[in-house]
Amino acid sequence: MLIVDAHEDIAWNILTFGRDYTRSASWIRMQERETPVPSYNGNTLLGREEWLAGRVGVIFATLFVSPARRKLGEWDTQTYKDSREAYRLAHLQLDAYRRLADICPQFRLIGTQNDLKEVLDSWFSPPTATADPYIGLVPLMEGADPIPKPKMVEEWYEQGVRIVGLAWEETAYAGGTHEPGPLKRAGIQLIEIMADLGLILDLSHLAEEAYYQALDRYEGTIVVTHANPRRFLPTSRGLSDEMIIRLAERGGVIGVVPYNAFLKPGWHKGDPKSAVHLADVADVIDHICQLTGDAMHVGIGSDFDGGFGVEHVPAEIDTVADLKKLGSILEERGYTTEQVSNILGGNWLRLLTNSLPG
Repeated sequence: MLIVDAHEDIAWNILTFGRDYTRSASWIRMQERETPVPSYNGNTLLGREEWLAGRVGVIFATLFVSPARRKLGEWDTQTYKDSREAYRLAHLQLDAYRRLADICPQFRLIGTQNDLKEVLDSWFSPPTATADPYIGLVPLMEGADPIPKPKMVEEWYEQGVRIVGLAWEETAYAGGTHEPGPLKRAGIQLIEIMADLGLILDLSHLAEEAYYQALDRYEGTIVVTHANPRRFLPTSRGLSDEMIIRLAERGGVIGVVPYNAFLKPGWHKGDPKSAVHLADVADVIDHICQLTGDAMHVGIGSDFDGGFGVEHVPAEIDTVADLKKLGSILEERGYTTEQVSNILGGNWLRLLTNSLPG
């Protein structure tokens, strides 16, 4: 089985903390041991060695910048005051992925079906003595403020971005987490152009009103890369059962987040990680499967290194390599091998195969 992780904040960490993801998570932790970085973002869950060990072959790699009003501290370098600054910072993050692929050719940017096939073939073809499989990165823009005008999404598409989320909190395009509101006029214009280009629309972080508007208006592929149901995350950041059902009716996939605060109401940073387990992640997956009637609309969207670290995830997870442990838990609950394979990666791969340009 191959794991697809639909949300990792890799470039944000490279540019904010200088994390070298060509190395292992243990190496990064060692380098940061005497620094304040773990107090800002937790100890890393990511590293090249762990992606390979965990068979995490495809990652939706984010371009994430946040408005200056939400600056996390003086150390937070990836914040913007206007769309011009957001545009500049997001381009620096896209460049960070290109440099990562240049420095370590094992990383491959995925922009076409041929790119995806090359990555998948490296995992499923007979291994060689000298080559490890590729780690594929699909660029995902989280929050659309780096697009100063709707028409400029065409430039981002040409640069390799394949997935765009309109919101984080409120943006120029839509209401978002903590800042509710509908799709704005610019947001309606943007998704019309996105549909023409064949971009994937990510509804994560959209305010509920804007979420339903996007479902009704967008003619292309729709996903939620990282969110949990409100049964487990009883805030506007969570998805209601109706939101999940409506997404499934459009053929979408939801990436479950193995972050303790999104899995168990009342868990806060500083609480013991041992209070939450991978069985709780399986509960979230099972809830979505029961609502939608099958195992075709759920996957993983870890959000790893996105504001939390190893201290804030279920007890059995030390690094991203441990995501594969979900497979045996789901099988113990009666899921077939095919269903488990779809949940761990197949559902995302099907969506990419159907959506990426040839």
